[in-house]
Amino acid sequence: MRVFVDGQPLAWARRTARDFLARARDAHRVAVSDRVMDTVQLVVSELATNARTYAPGPCLLELTITDSAVEVSVWDSEPTLPMAHAPDPARIGRHGLESVAAVSLRFEIRREIVGKRVTAAVALADAPAGNPEGPVT
Repeated sequence: MRVFVDGQPLAWARRTARDFLARARDAHRVAVSDRVMDTVQLVVSELATNARTYAPGPCLLELTITDSAVEVSVWDSEPTLPMAHAPDPARIGRHGLESVAAVSLRFEIRREIVGKRVTAAVALADAPAGNPEGPVT
């Protein structure tokens, strides 16, 4: 699914992701847990916020379900690649990319012909103890 999020409230982007996952669960029997639903909405919110804050032009949200993950990709027109900062509990703000990387199986930032694309993959499967699979520590 691809949608432009220009001019839409961030709540709209989160709701769009939630509705997409609910349709996948209900119509296509994709195993979407509450953790996946919440985590994907967090990732969408953080990536769309960054695009809105730092990019001058349009922003495109793309959601894809694979066998093992939900891929959240946000494209924007700003060519400068963001940098995740080292964890610093004393720092106020700018923890978004840190948070996204922490809850993702894969996290990638790459330049496009115009702008850049930030992609995060959220595991569909929960580990036996109810913890998400992936690099979360």
